[in-house]
Amino acid sequence: MSYTFGLIGEKLGHSVSPIIHSKLYKILKMDARYDLFEIKKENLEIDFKDLKEKGIKGLNVTIPYKVDIMKYLDDVSIQASEIGAVNTVCFQDNKIIGHNTDYYGFARMLAKNDIPVKNKRIVVLGAGGAAKAVIQFFIDSNASEVLLVSRDVKKAAQNFKNVKIINYDELSLLKQGDVIVNCTPCGMYPKIENSPIDESCIGRFSSAVDLIYNPKETLFLKFAREKGIKSVNGLYMLVGQAIVAEELWNDITIDETIVDKIYNELLKEQL
Repeated sequence: MSYTFGLIGEKLGHSVSPIIHSKLYKILKMDARYDLFEIKKENLEIDFKDLKEKGIKGLNVTIPYKVDIMKYLDDVSIQASEIGAVNTVCFQDNKIIGHNTDYYGFARMLAKNDIPVKNKRIVVLGAGGAAKAVIQFFIDSNASEVLLVSRDVKKAAQNFKNVKIINYDELSLLKQGDVIVNCTPCGMYPKIENSPIDESCIGRFSSAVDLIYNPKETLFLKFAREKGIKSVNGLYMLVGQAIVAEELWNDITIDETIVDKIYNELLKEQL
């Protein structure tokens, strides 16, 4: 029996998710396909329910629907509930259940690149759905301090209750930190000439992580590399979260070596 999975979001033209999932289906010899479903904001509820009715077995959720989609679910996992955002939806037993695999993909990425978190000062840029998973991971991993940076502190405070929030002017006054993570779309293709912060600010950290994977090196990460700081893009996280989603959809366990295999193939293909 053939299954269809997919990704919903507002603009998906440059997503590499179909490539990742197709590689997995080939490795596991699964009869499945992974499609992209662009949905306008005003049509989210209707189009989402229509996909369920069409027999889609599972969906990933990306910008800007990771929070909004929760209104249309029957239940969410404990992890997703704590985070307050969903990026993976399972249709099972006539129920719609939300999960957050960004959390696990991000954890795998930091472990793979040997970026320590415990007792470290962390700065997270951006107050969207991805930042929610990242911040929850840092809290669970016993970071000494987590600072969220947002242009709109008041608005961010409505969605983030468990973290200190500062603006970009306040960030410029911060003398030193350990890990800085870009969870904003700033620097994403095609606007690759942008960085959320300048190079002098990045130079105050030991590691810089960008959730963006296209381009492979954002201006944010270029600044970090030129400062001699460990720099990591979001590709391994993307592969990691995709594999966890497939485990949930298909009730299987996928070996870690498969994550590495797909990631390395993508690097060779320079995606």
